[in-house]
Amino acid sequence: MSDRARILVVAATARELATPDGWHTLQCGVGPVEAAARTAATIAALRPAAILHVGIAGGRRARALAPASLVIGDSARYCDSNVPTEWAPSTVSASPMLLQALQRALPNALTAAIGTSARVGGTMHCDVEAMEGFGVLRAAQLAGVPAIEVRAISNDIEEPDRTRWHFDAAFTAITAITPQLVRVLHESLTDASADASADA
Repeated sequence: MSDRARILVVAATARELATPDGWHTLQCGVGPVEAAARTAATIAALRPAAILHVGIAGGRRARALAPASLVIGDSARYCDSNVPTEWAPSTVSASPMLLQALQRALPNALTAAIGTSARVGGTMHCDVEAMEGFGVLRAAQLAGVPAIEVRAISNDIEEPDRTRWHFDAAFTAITAITPQLVRVLHESLTDASADASADA
């Protein structure tokens, strides 16, 4: 099986998932618990080579992130947790290999920590907010699978009126970019495999 066929693209909802072209997809559900549980089960069944977590997100108004702009997550922060890190982690870093590959491919995209909370507006100390990233990346981390999160901005976090959110633009942006992201990750995995074979 090719590395491209072993890439798993995960999103909370069907509207955030592009039509697969040689890769697997998972609709993990909304929120960190659903995301973690369903991602872990799918990893056990498929043993993917890498996970690309995609979706829409909110941005801090002060950061003035344009609707549909892309954000590459260098880490996922679980903002609902307040237990000591020795009990349970609250941050998972993206795979450095995947992060570098996507930064090269999307030089104009913001790279930032993406906060995860089960509650809209529940993140702290993050300019970007979503609801599943930490769950997906933590499941991948525990299974030893490289993973990364990419989001398209749909709204200001502080905006309570959802009629003012740019859902359609964000959904279009993330599904349009997904094939390119998968292609870049496939190339990165192929290069890494070739380097490992050369060193053996």
